[in-house]
Amino acid sequence: MTCKWYKLCPLRKFEKQGKLSKKWENEYCKTESNWKNCKRYQMEEKSIYHPDNMTPDGIIDKRLI
Repeated sequence: MTCKWYKLCPLRKFEKQGKLSKKWENEYCKTESNWKNCKRYQMEEKSIYHPDNMTPDGIIDKRLI
């Protein structure tokens, strides 16, 4: 099962641009037990703002713009 926010997640854009490794997708997006640990998922579920350049572990990656 894939995260319900997968298609809307801005990290997909950064992956396509070559700015972000597919490691995040593989580690967080593809299985429920992992995407529930994703900080982006948790914040989205609570309607809490988070920047597009925040990685699933909650780090703001300033290289992603």
